[in-house]
Amino acid sequence: MNRTVRLYALVEELRAVAPRPMTVSALAARFEVSTRTVQRDLQALMETGVPVRTTTGRGGGWSIDREMTLPPIHFTADEASALAVALAAADACAPYAGAARTAAQKIAASMTGTASAAARQLAVRIVAQPSPTDSTVRAAVERALSTNTVLRLTYTDAAGRGSDREVEPAGLLTAEGRWYLIAWCRTRRSGRGFRLDRITEAAPTAEPAQPHDLTELLRGSAASGAVRPTTLAPLAPHLDQPKAPRR
Repeated sequence: MNRTVRLYALVEELRAVAPRPMTVSALAARFEVSTRTVQRDLQALMETGVPVRTTTGRGGGWSIDREMTLPPIHFTADEASALAVALAAADACAPYAGAARTAAQKIAASMTGTASAAARQLAVRIVAQPSPTDSTVRAAVERALSTNTVLRLTYTDAAGRGSDREVEPAGLLTAEGRWYLIAWCRTRRSGRGFRLDRITEAAPTAEPAQPHDLTELLRGSAASGAVRPTTLAPLAPHLDQPKAPRR
């Protein structure tokens, strides 16, 4: 059994008995390796974000949080390759890029066989240009969206003019490889799109934002025909596809 397969099997072995812990010696006997090897593997899983933890004392050992891990998922080679491409697109300028990396680690741990091989082979053949987006800015935008709070930002437009704004986030727009925060701008008193790589400073507040309809804010703009990506339908099956406004 190679190490990649063993790491996957360790996760599933711990999932099978969760929330009860297993000792290193029991895991070593199960996989016919040394306790040192198991200890090293478990440490590697922790470092890659897999929610394994250890408890000491009588009845202690290693355990895993079932709610934070994936059961075995049977991807086809094409599905696994599609995931690799999608995750590559979540570069540093994309919202929630940090969470995308940890999600990728969990998905990788759930794949075996030809699907895993296909994804790994494609992954080493994808490159991306570094993004100028500030991670502090991205984190502030993510927090404002997640908590539905007012965001203070400094924005530089296409002509190089800077301005300070207070905005009420409505959602995100992706177009031609770029990401935009769509929000109600209190300064302009209308809907506006802010390209993430042009936001030079951002700070979330504790002030609740008023709810705004994303489709309404896009009405009359160059992105008025934007629709929800079909790939997101399984995540929001109860939501109707937003309709483009009548022209």
